[in-house]
Amino acid sequence: MPNPTAAMLVIGDEILSGRTRDANMHHLACALTEIGIDLSEVRVVKDIPAAITSAIQALSGAYDHVFTSGGIGPTHDDITADCVAAAFGAHIDIRPDARAILESYYATTGIELNAARLRMARIPDGAELIENPVSGAPGFIIENVHVMAGVPKIFQAMVASVLPSLTGGAPLISRTYRVHRGEGEIAGPLGQIAEDNPTLSIGSYPFQVDGKFGSNVVFRGADEAEVDAAVAALAQVFPQ
Repeated sequence: MPNPTAAMLVIGDEILSGRTRDANMHHLACALTEIGIDLSEVRVVKDIPAAITSAIQALSGAYDHVFTSGGIGPTHDDITADCVAAAFGAHIDIRPDARAILESYYATTGIELNAARLRMARIPDGAELIENPVSGAPGFIIENVHVMAGVPKIFQAMVASVLPSLTGGAPLISRTYRVHRGEGEIAGPLGQIAEDNPTLSIGSYPFQVDGKFGSNVVFRGADEAEVDAAVAALAQVFPQ
């Protein structure tokens, strides 16, 4: 049985402008790989309601899980929650349980829970809250979409809150074989190995050291014996 699939939607003008370097995709990819969920697509969209809503609808229909990053803070451009609600035709407003979490958090900090911060308690009807042990403001899950913050520390904490509730498949086994030949030399034999092992993901990542070309060939699959056999087949052609 194939592993469950997932997609990620990264939301924010600051990512596309280059002002902010996204670190959340790498963290999510590693976390999902460990539990046997295949991250199959990542999209990045600007803070445009129609773009966010249409992306949510498309990804939700195509994959078992969708994870969003960014746009659930207190400022005017934090529109993700509203867009996700619109994508599912759900009503959204300040929810008592989310408000109680914020009230409790801000009471311990001495910071005022003003109208702007209360925006972070706006949750679509029927959604399940995602715990945020870092800054209090919760994320949420609606249908198969997990809506989380963009700040890496908070995103990572939310991922840790969500992962235990997900059913994964077989964790992927990864092996890397370093070949000191150019890709043009290894392409033929490597293509044959890939054809002989259709269930494996095989990628070639070239490098150049001291003017000489080489490639790190990465084999990924759920069956350890099959992965090892494919590595051995390449090693037989290009011994180290």
